[in-house]
Amino acid sequence: MSTPTPPVVRTERIGSTLLITLDRPEARNAVNAATATALAAALDALEADPTLRAGVLTGEGGTFSAGMDLKAALRGESPEVEGRGFGGLTEARPDKPLIAAVEGFAMGGGFELALACDLIVAAEDARFGLPEVKRGLIAAGGGVIRLPRRIPHHLAMELLLTGEPVDGRRAGELGLANRVTSKGQAVAEALRLAEGVADNAPLALAAVKRVVRAADGASDEEAFAFQRAEMKTLMASDDVREGMTAFAERRPARWTGR
Repeated sequence: MSTPTPPVVRTERIGSTLLITLDRPEARNAVNAATATALAAALDALEADPTLRAGVLTGEGGTFSAGMDLKAALRGESPEVEGRGFGGLTEARPDKPLIAAVEGFAMGGGFELALACDLIVAAEDARFGLPEVKRGLIAAGGGVIRLPRRIPHHLAMELLLTGEPVDGRRAGELGLANRVTSKGQAVAEALRLAEGVADNAPLALAAVKRVVRAADGASDEEAFAFQRAEMKTLMASDDVREGMTAFAERRPARWTGR
């Protein structure tokens, strides 16, 4: 009788949040083909369940992710999912808010997974780095594209050109991390942050993400046209009526996502 293969990605529902955990601590949660496929499936589960409002992505064993599994890559495995990028996430476009809870190393592709999330919570001793140039590569899982959009140009270029890491405290100073916690507290803080996000209207949260994406690189005219279409859809929703009614009645809104 064969022993079942342990999962490389675990999921746990906590309230209206799906906690997604990369679970290859023996490999510092490096991403191989199985991990990428499993993470993509976890994100699909988050998107498909209307009672889930947000996701938190973290890693087992005190490490977020060391990035691409180089040993698996040498065997010919791809850490990408077609149409969804590295780890099944970096080129995906999930509607629901996703928060990275970073403990330990977020290096290379691990950092890029965090950058693909909407919010980042980091332990003060976490390590963020894009060392690809030290190996003759570039951070092609979104690092070269996203990092200069998140922090000042010259600071982003320093990280990209030197390949040297920064700790969680410095990530907070740079504006990369929304919250900086003591060691071991990143997941708890990310779950609290997710609760605050989940209090809001799910249709509006998804619309915020779509407008932000559409406005990136677009002209003002194009961005406002896209936003008007989103607002037209929202104004016809039950959630807008509920939000206004709840405000008038001084009670919490009861969102249906319709």
